[in-house]
Amino acid sequence: MKKILLLISLIITTLTQAQQSEKAKALLDEVYKKVTSYDNIVIDFKYNLDNVAENVYQETKGNVTMAKNKYVLNYLGATRIYDGDKTYTIVPENEEVVIESTKEDEMALTPSQMLTFYKKGYSYKWDIEQNLRGRKIQYVELKPTKANSEVKQILLGIDVQTKHIYNLIEIGKNNTKTTITIQAFKTNQPISENIFKFDKAKYKKEGYYISEL
Repeated sequence: MKKILLLISLIITTLTQAQQSEKAKALLDEVYKKVTSYDNIVIDFKYNLDNVAENVYQETKGNVTMAKNKYVLNYLGATRIYDGDKTYTIVPENEEVVIESTKEDEMALTPSQMLTFYKKGYSYKWDIEQNLRGRKIQYVELKPTKANSEVKQILLGIDVQTKHIYNLIEIGKNNTKTTITIQAFKTNQPISENIFKFDKAKYKKEGYYISEL
């Protein structure tokens, strides 16, 4: 009898988990459909890194402009441009530019992938709903499917009404907690395509050291 009850319990648990997974995937698919429908997205964000054991805490802000697979990221005093082919990292403090021919899909997690990274390599689970400043935020827990991943889990907070990502909380296997909170989310802005172009002549004239990897 105990074995039968255990079997029934396992079946119910498995069915519930499957339903939660399907529910989570359906919400993520809605988010994906929404964000990929825009011509461009302009985001202001706050970045927090916290590791209590190592007594490390870092907080900073940045912004990113994205159009399809191109982006311009301003973060930690540097500007990073991806034009769909090459990445240009501009560091004014060092008067240096680094040019890389790495394709975006070969990189780790780029700004334009931040809103769609969960499409592959993760399992999903429906998590808690929170009311944050009058906004209903539904969390989805994601866990990497690869055992050698340095990430333990990711919590993705989604605004129930807008279907926009509110924040991303990543917990590493070393217990470092990284939180990216979106503070402003604007779409279909009147931006010029030129912002995704790197003016090599300009930086050469200004005396920047330019290296190509």
